[in-house]
Parts: sequence; C-alpha cells; structure tokens
Amino acid sequence: MTTPNLARRAWYLLGGRLPARYRDWVLVDAARPSWLAWFGVRTLLRMVPLTTLITLGLLLGMDAPVGLALACGGLGLVVGVYFMLSYAIESTEYRMTRYGHPHGSAAQARRARTADRDRLREERYSAAWRR
Repeated sequence: MTTPNLARRAWYLLGGRLPARYRDWVLVDAARPSWLAWFGVRTLLRMVPLTTLITLGLLLGMDAPVGLALACGGLGLVVGVYFMLSYAIESTEYRMTRYGHPHGSAAQARRARTADRDRLREERYSAAWRR
C-alpha cells in the first residue's frame, strides 16, 4: 500500500483527488476507526470558507448588522455540517467508487475490522438475556 505524503494528504482533506496508486490507502482511510471524525474535518474545511464569505458579503456588501451577519454565517455552517454528516456514509461510498472500489466496500471493510468484537458482544448479550 502506497501512503501519500503530507502535502497530498492535505490536498485529500480539502476535497482533492489522489492519483490511482493511492486507492488502497483511500480504502484504509475510509475504514479506520476515526473515519467519521476525519469526514467531519473534511466537511469543516469545505464549509468554513464558504460561510465566512457569506458572512463578509452580508457585512460589507449588504451593510447588515454584525449580529445578523454572524448569526446567518453560523447557522449556514451548522446546517451545512449537519447535512454533510447526515450523508457521510453515502458520500464515503461514492468516494470509494471514484477510486475503483465497488459500492459498499468501505462499510464492508469497517464491518470486517470490528467482526470479532461484534461477535463477542453478541455472545455476551445472548448469554445474559437469551436463556
């Protein structure tokens, strides 16, 4: 597995596409335990410049009161992050298909990573509650 350097990882976090030789690393990235946190970071890095631009546009271009402009920018950020996180699984799976992996491969890799832990939890649950 080829790991991208720091500059390519930063580009990837900002929404950029990596060359095909990193496709295996992209799948590992989408299946690691902190995948949702990194998806959130990716979302914030995309949303903050847009909401900042909207806030400055309201302040400077439309002469809006500071409180209103900050409230609109903040609400836009909250709503944008909410919708992006609502579709995190679908967005991640779409990203996997762009790198040549079949749809569902990230979810399958996450399930495989936690299979033993989930099996043990199910056994403990069954032993405690299904007598």
